[in-house]
Amino acid sequence: MNYTADYIPIIGLEVHVELETESKMFCSCTAFHFGKKPNTQVCPVCLGLPGALPVANKKAVEMTVLTGLALNCKIPSLSKFDRKNYFYPDLPKGYQISQYDTPLACNGKWQMANGKWFRVRRVHLEEDTGKLIHEAGSTLIDFNRSGVPLLEIVTEPDISSVLEAKEFLEKLQQIVRYLGISQADMEKGQMRCEPTVNLEIKKEGKTFYTPLVEIKNINSFRFVQKAIGFEIKRQLEEFQKTGIEKKPGNKTTRGWSETLGETVPQRVKEEAADYRYFPEPDIPPIHWTQSQISNLKSQIGELPDEKIARFEKQYGLSRNTCLILIETKEKADYFEEACRVAHGTSNQEIANWIVNKRVDISRTKPKDMVNQIKALAKRPMVKEEELEEIIKKVLEKNPKAVVDYKKGKVSALEFLVGKVMEESQRKADPDSCRKNLLETLSAS
Repeated sequence: MNYTADYIPIIGLEVHVELETESKMFCSCTAFHFGKKPNTQVCPVCLGLPGALPVANKKAVEMTVLTGLALNCKIPSLSKFDRKNYFYPDLPKGYQISQYDTPLACNGKWQMANGKWFRVRRVHLEEDTGKLIHEAGSTLIDFNRSGVPLLEIVTEPDISSVLEAKEFLEKLQQIVRYLGISQADMEKGQMRCEPTVNLEIKKEGKTFYTPLVEIKNINSFRFVQKAIGFEIKRQLEEFQKTGIEKKPGNKTTRGWSETLGETVPQRVKEEAADYRYFPEPDIPPIHWTQSQISNLKSQIGELPDEKIARFEKQYGLSRNTCLILIETKEKADYFEEACRVAHGTSNQEIANWIVNKRVDISRTKPKDMVNQIKALAKRPMVKEEELEEIIKKVLEKNPKAVVDYKKGKVSALEFLVGKVMEESQRKADPDSCRKNLLETLSAS
């Protein structure tokens, strides 16, 4: 969607990340619930039975502070847990243990690739709820997820486009993976995003604000983009028809419908007062010393943006190459180990092999990859005219792959590259092979 000067989207994000701890937030039940038989990972604490007392998971608390530090947050010396009171079938106690006015981290900031800064309001810790399963006219409840430690990151509404929202979410996912605190897989529910959207509209010299809408039921980056984009369009059309403006109490919740490709009404959004927060009496407050915070900060290590800057300077690589190499910590470490044992093979050659996926880093040791590069360099390579003949033969033998590529299937190109390499007995340069294939396919 192209935004005009007449209105500006105002977007804030609430992101929940399931922490990868051995046990749940307030009990000793295993936190690994995905794919388990319903209601087999539960105990009196996570079922909310009378008399069962919670004990806070120290590891989850430390993971939350690490995330706050990575997002340049301040860590208050005092933090506490609170009871968030509301009724829903997946909440066995009738309240959720969360944090209200004293989160573990607050007042952070994060810089985008374009240099723009936006603020992180808070990073706090709470317990996850159970899961409702709707089947043939009835609803079942699985409490395996109940009590799993849940990290919540809340941004200020400083985001002004769908692409900015996507960039933050992708970077956040990368950061928590680098920290080793979560896989943050949206498809598995390990990371969930609830954008809050409204518009600032300029009309006839006046400024108007549309009502706030929180969007739920989003389980992929692609749907984040679609849901926010649709909601911006919907709010603009609604304002043009009715002139409705933001007022206290008219914040609503809408759910993203993948089937309809639009957001649908759910309910009026509760305010903080509706939850009747009060301090959790069964868990003592958390007091931090400066030495404890410094100790946690020393555990963070090199984060993605810092690694990009170092790779550019130390290895003489382009920014685009560095962006691919640091996608995961494992890939970045693999590259550096390969450079360490290279003995004459250039950093650029090693980077090219990894970037162009010529090696499976989970199966091939860095030293073995370097040896493959050296062995290939000694082989006689096929000439340009021979390569053209091989490509022609491969395309004639694989018409389905050609059709699939023209329909937009990128994997078909990789299949054809593999076939050309096979036909040339690995004597073709993969980069030249891909370049020539693309030219031939475009011309046909």
